[in-house]
Amino acid sequence: MYGLGLIYLFLGISIISDIFMAGIENITSQKVTVTFKDSDGESVEKSVLLWNPTVANLTLMALGSSAPEILLALLETASKLDQCPGQLGAATIVGSASFNLLVISGLSIYAVSEENDNDPDRDTEVDKGVKRIYDMGVFGVTSITSVFAYIWMFICLRDQNVQVWEAWVTFGFFFVFIGAAFAADRFKASQEKKKELMEGNDMENMGIKAADFTAIELYRELIKDKQGEKAANAEESKKRESMKSYLK
Repeated sequence: MYGLGLIYLFLGISIISDIFMAGIENITSQKVTVTFKDSDGESVEKSVLLWNPTVANLTLMALGSSAPEILLALLETASKLDQCPGQLGAATIVGSASFNLLVISGLSIYAVSEENDNDPDRDTEVDKGVKRIYDMGVFGVTSITSVFAYIWMFICLRDQNVQVWEAWVTFGFFFVFIGAAFAADRFKASQEKKKELMEGNDMENMGIKAADFTAIELYRELIKDKQGEKAANAEESKKRESMKSYLK
């Protein structure tokens, strides 16, 4: 009966977690329309995410996935305010963090092989079967702060007593961590933007502009070229070469 009761409770937790995560996904998927100036000085409207993806993953998504152990820790703490604190809450939090950092990272790398790496949107700059970390800056900040959290916890608990200032400093570290991850994310975004601008300048130096060709023109002309149909004249031949360079 005890085992059946546990299974019933775990099913309830899974249902509640799914509902909670769905609500968080609805929040993080919200978009806003922003207006900015393009290279020609004209106002352009663009729909962007309201939440920064990195901040959303490290706050709301983390809260949703870790809600069960957080609630366990709070419940145990509230039920033993005037007693010796239990080990369930702390052990659950530490175990969850260790599992996420070590087991999930390892399985994510191990799960990708040359046979199943067939995603059409995969990164073609790496070999098939290779798991690549897109943003090493954010990953580095997350990994370093995760290890530091264990060290800081040992420092706080080595005298078997947590001072109020230690609790507030621990709480403040979270916002430092979010700020550092956000800064790393913005740095990566700026690097990508510089790369796009450089590639755009290279295209302009070659006399190629994205607005020169529509999608249907690219499709029709390059299909002809692929089928071996020769260009009608030198201008059409030059146009096809420009299209190929643009796609590259």
